[in-house]
Amino acid sequence: MKSRFAVLALAAVLSGAGYAQTLRWASQGDAQTMDPHSQNELLTNSINGQVYDTLVMRDKQLGIAPALATEWTQVSPTLWRMKLRPNVKFHDGTPFTADDVLFSIARAAHTASPFRAYATALGTPRKVDSLTVEFTLAQFNPIFLQHATTIYIMSKAWSEKNNAGAPLDFKNKEDKYTNLNANGTGPYLLVSRQPDTRTVFKRNPAYWGPIEGNVQEVVYTPIKNDATRTAALISGEIDFALDPPPQDLQRLRATPGLKVIDGMENRSIFIGMDQSRDELLYSDVKGKNPFKDVRVRRALYHAVDIETLRKSLMRGQSVITGSVTPSPLGSYNDPDIEKRLPFDLAKAKALMAEAGYPNGFTVQLDCPNNRYINDEAICLALAGMWSKIGINVKVLAQPRASYFPKTEKLDVSMYMLGWGGAITDAETTLTPVLHSRGESGVGYYNWGNYKNPKLDQLIEASSKEADAAKREQLVKAALREHNEQVHHIPLHRQVIPWAARSGVNVVHRADNWLEWRWVSVSPKG
Repeated sequence: MKSRFAVLALAAVLSGAGYAQTLRWASQGDAQTMDPHSQNELLTNSINGQVYDTLVMRDKQLGIAPALATEWTQVSPTLWRMKLRPNVKFHDGTPFTADDVLFSIARAAHTASPFRAYATALGTPRKVDSLTVEFTLAQFNPIFLQHATTIYIMSKAWSEKNNAGAPLDFKNKEDKYTNLNANGTGPYLLVSRQPDTRTVFKRNPAYWGPIEGNVQEVVYTPIKNDATRTAALISGEIDFALDPPPQDLQRLRATPGLKVIDGMENRSIFIGMDQSRDELLYSDVKGKNPFKDVRVRRALYHAVDIETLRKSLMRGQSVITGSVTPSPLGSYNDPDIEKRLPFDLAKAKALMAEAGYPNGFTVQLDCPNNRYINDEAICLALAGMWSKIGINVKVLAQPRASYFPKTEKLDVSMYMLGWGGAITDAETTLTPVLHSRGESGVGYYNWGNYKNPKLDQLIEASSKEADAAKREQLVKAALREHNEQVHHIPLHRQVIPWAARSGVNVVHRADNWLEWRWVSVSPKG
């Protein structure tokens, strides 16, 4: 009996030691793919960002810091030179060189990549030597370094060996080796991947940079159901929840052994509408498109009781805004751009009648149900609000894995989109989201497919204006034009507290990005 108890005691010690170095965490959805150039979605990017590196990265305060590039020089307004970090190896042991940079930027600029606008903004890279790259820009780029934080660097040899020279075409359900496999230079290696079930990583022993935390293993488990996710944290099944439900925050704060890490997120949530087709795909209005009429779009906006959404549904965990920029910094804190149209049902009904829809109409609203905080619930609440002005909204809510391929094909009449990340400058909202759809990824996320030449002109001018004061005026003018035409209906900016065991220490960045290098996990007790 003594030997049996000794074995059990030893197993307990080993389990405790392993536990102290394992981070088990969850959120409501899963990464879309392990291909780092295939889906521009935050959770996907943040998980891939532990395996892959960029040329420059974000520090704890979202500042620009060296990564695979150690130094950079703006030689002229349209020429940048970067020195690359020596002695860096990919996880398969092959060395990192300038060839991988040129390959990765070209790959991210592929037509199948939603990163195309960002990769194109970096210009044309040229290899000077094995550890030096020059970037020639077609025009001045005011946020060149910030764009450089968005493109992951892949191994040219590994990608080509595995027939992955181009990114996986996610929206058309293409499958490639890179969907389930990865080979970066980052601090963690992919060990196993079971989509929508469990993904395991281990620390890269040959990582080039410092790792402040003690996490040797990371186990990520998507848990869609809010109550189940909360229960898993309380029971100790997981150590950390990225998106605890707003309705459970008070309970979590009061639970011994748990803590809530408060923080804002740079992310706006808004509703888009098909403003292009002559007849909507999903509506009972035949022969015309009501969303082409700004009076209808404005009526929908006036009918949103945003304060009720904030108080009752979001439990105060949102910041009301009239802008679609992820941060008020994007609009230079301009109160006129941040100001909403007021909740006014009488005005909304009058606009509907004036537009020729006094009895409303029926339309489908597509929403994700595991991407944003309370996404499906928000859409259902909006449907109830819009019913008061005669619009019968049928909500189609789907998991992100189905939702994004559908919306990226513009297979929608109305849709929800959230936009945000580390970049607070308006450029990364203006060009990919608000501009009309064009070449090189411009307007890729303009799923309403509207065309506004005045808006396009202002966006294009702001994207290349070197004078900061002039650029500010152009950005503000573009945002005002967008708001005046109600091309999207803004709702709010998300507030996302994180929740964790008391022994888990993390850095809560405003881009809602969990950086595993900075996480320390202590045993339960």
